[in-house]
Amino acid sequence: MTMNNMDVYFDNNATTKVLPEVAAAMLPFYTEHYGNPSSIHRFGSAVGQKIADARAQVAALIGAADPIEVIFTSCGTEGDNAAIRGMLEARPDKRHIVTTQVEHSAVLGLCQHLEKKGYRVTWLSVNQDGALDLDELGSALTDDTAVVSIMWANNETGVIFPIEKIGAMTRAKGIPFHVDAVQAAGKIPLKVSDLPIDLLTISGHKFHAPKGVGALYVRRGITFSPFMIGGHQEHNRRAGTENVASIIGLGKAAETALPRIAADGAYVKQLRDRLETLLLDSCPESRVNGGGENRLPNTSNISFRYLEGESILVLLDQRGICASTGSACTAGSSEPSHVLRAMGVPADWLQGAVRFSLSRFNSEAEVNYVNEIMPSIVQRLQGLSALGQLGSPQRPQAETSVAVATAGTAGARG
Repeated sequence: MTMNNMDVYFDNNATTKVLPEVAAAMLPFYTEHYGNPSSIHRFGSAVGQKIADARAQVAALIGAADPIEVIFTSCGTEGDNAAIRGMLEARPDKRHIVTTQVEHSAVLGLCQHLEKKGYRVTWLSVNQDGALDLDELGSALTDDTAVVSIMWANNETGVIFPIEKIGAMTRAKGIPFHVDAVQAAGKIPLKVSDLPIDLLTISGHKFHAPKGVGALYVRRGITFSPFMIGGHQEHNRRAGTENVASIIGLGKAAETALPRIAADGAYVKQLRDRLETLLLDSCPESRVNGGGENRLPNTSNISFRYLEGESILVLLDQRGICASTGSACTAGSSEPSHVLRAMGVPADWLQGAVRFSLSRFNSEAEVNYVNEIMPSIVQRLQGLSALGQLGSPQRPQAETSVAVATAGTAGARG
């Protein structure tokens, strides 16, 4: 099957397409049901009821005991900031934060900022497979710890952390536990009511809702100081007029995702595993990063030795294939992935990492097409690389631009 005139979208950890049924659910709230949900009149209060319905749908997706525990936000970054800052403000006598070296920039950047403000941050390490050492976590917890913030699943490698065990450790110490579940929601089962989780962040555009809307779960009974101050919206926990249409879309996407998680997970895992098997066989000197751990079913991070990931992406894009080198929030950075560096990925494998992230809208034919295209790209770039020929551990910086500049438009989609 040739797909030269089609896009193969293997970048679903960056964002996903909005489902048609989600878009359809949203549209009336732009032109027909446009009342302010805070208004007393029926035109507004009817919209408020629809927001309540969406809150229940999101609560069901994450397994919350009570929809009131769900606060609507603008995105995952806001949710992470609100959770961590909320815990620090609620516990002003405590100045210590525990997180990991492989968090998304939403947590990583905030904790680096807080370090400069005088907070002490413990950065937990991971092993070569991306797994945490729970003994290290146990040693890091102190009476001064205000919050522990750890992701459910890594956005670059898909590695899943043992959230239940981590939560049990933090709860035994009476320390609030925040989980960034942005990549996990809609892909694997979540049941926060059965787990020792105090706060949890999700973002709609990772599971076929629109961009610009997310949710923060705050367990009943946890003391939480609002991040956004102003009006009474979200039960006085997040001020600002609600993004009604997007909230409706988030609820619809949650409702759609919940019954499909098991079947969709099995389907995309089959595609992911086939992609890895094919590429490792057809592309010499390739390896899966994080493949030794339990991972999200849709995510594969593959390194191609001595090559530059951005050069690979440019050539893939010319053939209609969308992938990434890591988080979309760090795209454009010349720095190697902080996740792979934390895993101790050797220098000759570090720069050549490509993340493929699939969804239920992908197909085996697309996987086969990627495998048809990738070997020629790898061979082409290896031919340009002195490293590929000489085995030198240092690659001249200019080779990336040479590889891209000489790629030309041959094979590009017309």
